[in-house]
Amino acid sequence: MTTLLAGPGDARHARGGGRPGRLHGLWNASPLTYLTLIVALALSVFPIYWMIAVATRTNDVVSDVPPPLLPGGHGGGNVHRLFDNPDAYFAKGLLNSAIVSACVTISTVFFASLAGFAFAKLRFRGKNALLVTIVGTMMIPVQMGIIPLYMIMVKLGWQNHLQAVIVPFLVTGFGVFMMRQYADQAVPDELIEAARVDGCTTFGIYWRVVLPALRPAAGVLGLFTFMQSWNDFMWPLATLSPENPTVQLSINNLANAHFADYTLMFAGTTVAVLPLLVVFVVFGRQIIGGIMEGAVKA
Repeated sequence: MTTLLAGPGDARHARGGGRPGRLHGLWNASPLTYLTLIVALALSVFPIYWMIAVATRTNDVVSDVPPPLLPGGHGGGNVHRLFDNPDAYFAKGLLNSAIVSACVTISTVFFASLAGFAFAKLRFRGKNALLVTIVGTMMIPVQMGIIPLYMIMVKLGWQNHLQAVIVPFLVTGFGVFMMRQYADQAVPDELIEAARVDGCTTFGIYWRVVLPALRPAAGVLGLFTFMQSWNDFMWPLATLSPENPTVQLSINNLANAHFADYTLMFAGTTVAVLPLLVVFVVFGRQIIGGIMEGAVKA
């Protein structure tokens, strides 16, 4: 009776096991799937490619219809003009963005992983209330805090200084919550107890036991934080002057010039994107592995 009522899926389950059969079916993508992925890839990559193509040409072809699809021979000259432009301060903008992004990324990963370990594995009064408060900060738009935060920067005398765009973002509620969730799953309580029995201090447990286990999640958080800090525009615009910009403000200086040099703006955008591509290429495998490991654990 059981055999008669069994369907095609049950027959596959009986022959080769249900789970391998389902996983095997996931890898058999149809031609429509490939077509959809190719179209999505083309739509995602074309704006970047067109930006690079225009950055290697002159201004007289920017408004051509159809637009230029092949790179020109003026890329080196446009980049040279970019760094020589007295209104952009592009070299200083790159240096400031590198300093700000590195400081914010390192600090966020350190403090978020430390707080995530505390919320996940330590016992103390008010833990749940503090965690709810931190999660609640994620629900408040950043734009609502710009005016009071700007007033604090003015009181501290940090206006037009890099610490004004570093200190307010040394740790984020999203980072703490993410690392807390990952630490709760990735670090067994028995491992912490064994380290404590061996005489390890609480910070020693974090540094020697917890932080290595959180490395995949820390890589993902570090990438997201670096990208967000590198691309941030609104807060640096409010606190920094055009003479002491980040790279995004340098591009904005080009856009606000008396003459709209589009090839110069596209060249600046291309140069500004390169550090993000380098970070993703260097750490991409570890970051993707961390995302997949978190998905499997979930």
